Amino acid sequence: MIQIVRTSSYFPAGVETAADLEAKTGIPENIIKEKFGLFEKHVAFTAMHASDMAVKAAQPLVELAGPQNIDVIIYFGSPFKEYQVWSCAPKIQYELGAKNAYAFEMMNVSSCFPIALKVAKDILTSDRTVNNILLAGGCKESQIIDYENPRSRFMFNFADGGAAALLSRNNGKFAILESAICTDGSFHDDIKVPAGGSAMPASHQTVENNLHFIDVKDPSDMKTRLDPVSVANFIKVVSESLEKSGYTIHDIDMLLPLHTKRSMFLELLAGLHLTEEKAVYLDHHGHMSALDPCIALDFAESHKKLKKGDVIVAVSAGTGYTWAATTLKKVQD
Repeated sequence: MIQIVRTSSYFPAGVETAADLEAKTGIPENIIKEKFGLFEKHVAFTAMHASDMAVKAAQPLVELAGPQNIDVIIYFGSPFKEYQVWSCAPKIQYELGAKNAYAFEMMNVSSCFPIALKVAKDILTSDRTVNNILLAGGCKESQIIDYENPRSRFMFNFADGGAAALLSRNNGKFAILESAICTDGSFHDDIKVPAGGSAMPASHQTVENNLHFIDVKDPSDMKTRLDPVSVANFIKVVSESLEKSGYTIHDIDMLLPLHTKRSMFLELLAGLHLTEEKAVYLDHHGHMSALDPCIALDFAESHKKLKKGDVIVAVSAGTGYTWAATTLKKVQD
């Protein structure tokens, strides 16, 4: 049975509070806390990048396993990195001293952690020469927010950090069970950084017009199309992941969702018949791309909220739009 041996998190020293965000956005501090569900978030300084935070998060896990025993490194974090058309996975492998590991990236924006668990599990299942896989991710998406752009308002919770998980065939705390994933590609053009790619190469004009920040083409239109399906698709992938694993939503002991506005978080809990005590809500950390469910698992374990036998679901969604869930079971205290 493929298992998560241990998880780890890293947060940069910089912090922005709800009051700081009020000064940047003009949105009252109490609204940021109550509606956005955000009291504060970590932000990285200029010289620290997503790959650096992935390395910081992964270091304790590599020390635990021994760098020579890491067979594969998968970067699952934010696509916003130091450079375009560049893989940070080899840098992470080098910085960690995991010379025997091959390294590659997965990129499905915020939905990637449940998918990365599935991919890593499938590699370990199919290739008996692989014994230990390191999932490592970083996020510096606070840097791609234009706080003066009201179209990107729902992304003002974007924050920075690092997360990692060590997977193996034995001696783990959490068995990785089954996953469920669904995509609705009709949302492919709604959210993006407009400039810098082949469709709109960087120029003086794109810089002057702030086109290198994440933007929503038509928030009202997207909301009209997304609201009826978003929570329903969260519930769908959670339910299917559990069913494939031999459980139902009534068996959930802990939910590990991405950070969303508080109303959506509560709607998701209601749809799954869960109380707030059975979920981790990152209201002092914000949304860190695909890292949220991994960090939530790390928090739930370190805060002793989980016991042997608990059924846990990591669930997330990424713009485009893809919803993904993977069920875990705690097999060791």
